[in-house]
Amino acid sequence: MNDRFLAAEPKFRIRARYTDTTITVYQAYRPGIGLAAARDGRFPGEWKRDRMTWIKPSFLWMMYRCGWGTKEGQETVLAVDIDRAGFEWALRHACLSHYVSGVHTDRAAWKRELGRAPARVQWDPERDLHHNALPCRSLQLGLAGEAARRYADEWIVGVQDVTPLARQVHAAVRAGKPEEAAALLPEERAYPVAEGVLARLGA
Repeated sequence: MNDRFLAAEPKFRIRARYTDTTITVYQAYRPGIGLAAARDGRFPGEWKRDRMTWIKPSFLWMMYRCGWGTKEGQETVLAVDIDRAGFEWALRHACLSHYVSGVHTDRAAWKRELGRAPARVQWDPERDLHHNALPCRSLQLGLAGEAARRYADEWIVGVQDVTPLARQVHAAVRAGKPEEAAALLPEERAYPVAEGVLARLGA
């Protein structure tokens, strides 16, 4: 892997591809939804705004989750460019998906916060090209209610079908060409977050 996974890498950090105004997150869907979203630049009517949807800034974590786009119902991998202001709104209004002593006053306080929050955060081990767990953790951001509606209707700037890229990287891995595979990966950098936001989210 590249130097972002050196031992000095912080355990918790949002790593993402981003510009001054957008951040790229990944999702995987069945072709009926994924291909329509890539074609139209927005989710089709059958996409459920009343259900929680999880977005992942880490390409490799998405590849681990969807099996390089081979798992049933996750055959179409999307790179969704969203407004950074929206992403950061979600972080500010998020709650950890599980109780952490020291972050929450007690379990009751955590449950109250979880019940109110339109977004939730999980920190899962980042993965390498072979899906092995790495010491650092990557963000998963779950959006529900107001956050899911804003995501679908306000924050999305563009949607790209990156299934061909997933297959290309996977083919290089299977061929025993890790350097070739790594060179194909989207460039992800540490994403700047306002002071205190990550601490409130267990990082």
